[in-house]
Amino acid sequence: MTVVFWFRRDLRLQDNEALSYAGSLGKVFPTYVVGERFNDLTPIRQHSLVESLRSLSADLPKSLQILQSFEHLLGFAKQVGAKRVIATKAFDTEGMLEQAHMAELLYSAGIALELMGSNYAVELGTVRKDDGTALKVFTPFYKRWAQHGWSKPISLDVDALDWGEPLKVSEYPEPSGPAPFPIKAGEAFAKRTFARFSARALSNYEEHRNRPDLSGTSHLSHALAHGEIHPRTLLIQLGDSAGHETFRKELAWREFYADVMFHNPHTLDDYFNPDYAKMRYADPVQDKALLTAWELGQTGYPIVDAAMRQLRQSGWMHNRARMIVASFLIKDLHFEWQVGARYFEKWLTDFDPASNSQGWQWTAGCGTDASPYYRVFNPVLQGEKFDPNGDYVRKYVPELAHLSGAAIHQPWLLVDGLSKGYPAPIVDHAAERDESLARLKELKA
Repeated sequence: MTVVFWFRRDLRLQDNEALSYAGSLGKVFPTYVVGERFNDLTPIRQHSLVESLRSLSADLPKSLQILQSFEHLLGFAKQVGAKRVIATKAFDTEGMLEQAHMAELLYSAGIALELMGSNYAVELGTVRKDDGTALKVFTPFYKRWAQHGWSKPISLDVDALDWGEPLKVSEYPEPSGPAPFPIKAGEAFAKRTFARFSARALSNYEEHRNRPDLSGTSHLSHALAHGEIHPRTLLIQLGDSAGHETFRKELAWREFYADVMFHNPHTLDDYFNPDYAKMRYADPVQDKALLTAWELGQTGYPIVDAAMRQLRQSGWMHNRARMIVASFLIKDLHFEWQVGARYFEKWLTDFDPASNSQGWQWTAGCGTDASPYYRVFNPVLQGEKFDPNGDYVRKYVPELAHLSGAAIHQPWLLVDGLSKGYPAPIVDHAAERDESLARLKELKA
């Protein structure tokens, strides 16, 4: 039997249930559909995806067939005489719509779309309360998730499969701009990244993961978002120490947020708690100057600006920094969470729809298991606590490189703090915190 395998957010060969199944059926033609959305990505995200695809293709004995649209996938399946297209099941809002559309297209030509497996340790929808309803709080979710457990990683003998030859030389999509730096991606790189993390920081993960000035995180978010490594492959290597347990919980947070959005698909871009849609918010058009200052890292608050510049320079941002900039946009500048979520989607190479939308709603206080709205991050105190020597700020804000120590987080108090062109704060945090709480009071009234 001839089958087409449709790679999606599972750009790996090992521990890929759907691919192993496809290989058991007969000759496999591996494909990837670029789609029109590629053109909406920033150059950083475009290059990131292309490098992932190039790495995957290099790992395949007969390379990957790149297709430009779902209609091209249908045409390709017809050309090779496939009666089945196999793919990993998606659980996010857009992914489910995408696979439903593809199934309808294929069905019209007498071709079946078979979806199986997932990119999660525990398939979404499995972890539930005793009454069968979905969980809305992380801690009980985590306990049931860990108790449920996961299967061992699936090993694939790549050379033993009967791979189909591409019908033509694949043309990778052309990014709209140059890569800002050399980008590394792929399954082998993901495994090396975890090995380095294990040796470097895993044992102290619970202590250092909140410090953007330290290399205390795994840097595996890109690999997980693109499916270059399965979480099972990571979980099987974890023990019971505090660092290992904290990292296991981080993987569980990813699955919790995905489970929340699976049960509430509208929360991709809408409120989990609809009451917060009624709050007074800033207007992205009328208040464009404030929004642009946040986007470009020109707010006058060093920890916020360092994080936003890190995002634009690297396509990545430290997780603690993500919470700080989100709080600043929502609570200090009063924009809706969707404004920030869309900007993150535009720039993050590790963009994950569920983690992004649910993470922003956590900060906005309108999501499940949310931080209370009245919890407002103080950007100065956050900087002093998590970047105590100012090393993170100095790395991304050269206008403050002449300052030393924790004083860097309030440069406006220093005689020469703003002498190199760094801006004064665009808002007064204390005043905006009061304003934010006043708007909450209006909403509750």
